[in-house]
Formats: sequence, structure tokens, C-alpha cells
Amino acid sequence: MDNNKKENILVTGGGGFLGYAIIKKLVKANKTVTSFSRNHYPKLKNLNVREIKGDITDYNSILHSVSDMDTVFHVAAKPGVWGSYNSYYRTNTLGTKNVISACLKNSVSKLIYTSSPSVIFNGKDMEGVNESAAYPLKFHSHYSKTKSLAEKLVIKASCDALKTISLRPHLIWGPKDNHLIPRIIQRADKLIKIGKKDKLVDTIYIDNAAQAHILASKNLMKTRLYQEKPISSVRTNQSICGK
Repeated sequence: MDNNKKENILVTGGGGFLGYAIIKKLVKANKTVTSFSRNHYPKLKNLNVREIKGDITDYNSILHSVSDMDTVFHVAAKPGVWGSYNSYYRTNTLGTKNVISACLKNSVSKLIYTSSPSVIFNGKDMEGVNESAAYPLKFHSHYSKTKSLAEKLVIKASCDALKTISLRPHLIWGPKDNHLIPRIIQRADKLIKIGKKDKLVDTIYIDNAAQAHILASKNLMKTRLYQEKPISSVRTNQSICGK
């Protein structure tokens, strides 16, 4: 990318909790930002962000949206635990495959993918684990399985032409949160501690999660193609770049 050229950035799921936080930081950094979401959002309009309404399961829609972009933040996903496997697979896995293909087709240089720690959760306590932890043989939700499949695609796609990185923020909270904290408060008088051991759970503040994505984008071009031992059945040095 020409250093004198203003960076064009697409954020999928820009109307969501994390996507919007990322967009605010990008706008503040004077980037040219486009949001790709299923709906239009007044809060994005107020930031003078270009909005494209579409569905990531529609390849032609995402292909058109990625045109002329330098960087893509792929945040959009189907979260939660309710729904059929196919509904999760179409959005989380096939949707990510569409984003990757569109990036390669349009010569996008960077793809920052929002993954989840659940992709390596094996049902047991996990402490001090890092990115070398293997994917489990059995997943405990459609969400975690389809996000793991998507993460594998992102890892496999990384090459000199398209640098990719996956981040795994856990339990994001903060202002405008409509998921975690409101539900905890709603059930505060009904929560019960199970077990005798003290259990710690990682959480992350919304601004920190957004900043992590920004820093990943800034530093991605400075790194060489990451090659490591195989993670589960996927080798990170088996690239699909250009295909």
C-alpha cells in the first residue's frame, strides 16, 4: 500500500458492539471507513461512515464491498447458543470464507479476524494457555465449532499478498454492552456459585478489545508470514493465497 494514500478500511459487523468500537477508533485516526452490516445504523451515520447493507453469506455482496479496500476487519458473526448448526455454519464459516475470497480477489493486504477463545475450549479448566493450544476433538456449541473452522481458514489464507491474524477476545464488556453486563445485573439475585474452588474468568473492556484490533492491524505488515507447528489438522504454512 502507498504510504501517502489514505487507508481504506472495511469493518464487517460495524453496527455491533465491538465493530462500532473499532470504527470509532479508526475514524478518530482519520481512516476512510466503510461498515458492512445487515442494517443501517444512525450512530454510524453520525460518524460519517459509509454504510453497506448486506449479508456475508452472499459472496457477490461482500465481493463488491471489499473492492478498493486496503484492510478488512472481519468482526461479523452469529454468536450465542441458540439456532441450528447450519445457521451458524453459513454465517461464521461460509461467511468468513467469502470474506477471505473477496480479499484475495481484490488484493486486500490485511485481514484482521475476530475469533473466540471458545475455539480451543475442551470442557476443562484452562489456565496459561496460548495460541499453540490445539483445537478440541469435541466442541460444546455450534458457535465454537463454526468459529474454529473459520479461524482455520483465516490461518491457512495468510501469505505475503494477504497478511491475516486472528484475535480471541473473551467476554467483552463496557458502555453500550447489550449482552454480558445487563444479563448479569438482571439475574444478580439468582446467581449461584457452584463448586468450592475459586475460578477466574478472563474478560476484556470494550476499548481494550478494539485497541487490540487496531494494534494488530498496525503491526501485521511488519511481521513475516507466521509458520509454526501444525495446529490440530491445519498447517499454517499451507496457504490458499491466490486461489
